[in-house]
Amino acid sequence: MNAITVRSLSFAYHDGTRALNDVSFSVAEGECVGVIGPSGAGKSTLLLHLNGILPERLDGTPHVAIFGKDISPRTLHVIRREAGLVFQNPDDQLFCPTVAEDVAFGPEQFGLDPEEQANRVRVALAQMGLEGFDARSPHHLSQGEKRRVCLAGVLACQPRLLLLDEPTSSLDPRARRELISLVRSLRLTTLVATHDLGLVADLCTRVILLNGGTVITDGPTASILGNEMRMEANGLGK
Repeated sequence: MNAITVRSLSFAYHDGTRALNDVSFSVAEGECVGVIGPSGAGKSTLLLHLNGILPERLDGTPHVAIFGKDISPRTLHVIRREAGLVFQNPDDQLFCPTVAEDVAFGPEQFGLDPEEQANRVRVALAQMGLEGFDARSPHHLSQGEKRRVCLAGVLACQPRLLLLDEPTSSLDPRARRELISLVRSLRLTTLVATHDLGLVADLCTRVILLNGGTVITDGPTASILGNEMRMEANGLGK
């Protein structure tokens, strides 16, 4: 079964900006796929569709399916359990007074009992190497720690699909290496939207190149990153 199926997906924002143009692709369960492209290519917009945040009104049109379920108002609660999205800016995702409360937010929304919530928080923090951070304020953490808290909050929902938007931006080299190691250890189906081509080379076996909201090419990572002429033509040259 495909973890992600996207067919002929197009989208424009309220001001008329065309963000996605007839995008089609699929991701098999267990794959780790990178989505690359210059700023404004449509990478973040695409990820927001895979979690049902966009479009603002869902009409049930089967442009996007997660694990065989078309995204619609009827399936949205299931989709958001299965597709966990980590935003580009951690401060857009962290809003509770303590780390434990932030990580527990998703399980709480799913109606889990307090004991199960606490267990999921404990396990997720341990996965991210954040034992003992429970009572700390998220906004007093480093960028790397904030990103790990965001990831812990997603993992506490026990998703089958991980969606990462520019996960290494603003990280120092050590925090970047730690994040890559953590993501690799999770062994989840993963889609990574990023400018960090080194991250893609380290994690992803396949790459989708977007530009102007259009899929330019889709194929093995080494083949796409190694095509210097095409990379340069799409704003990703050295």
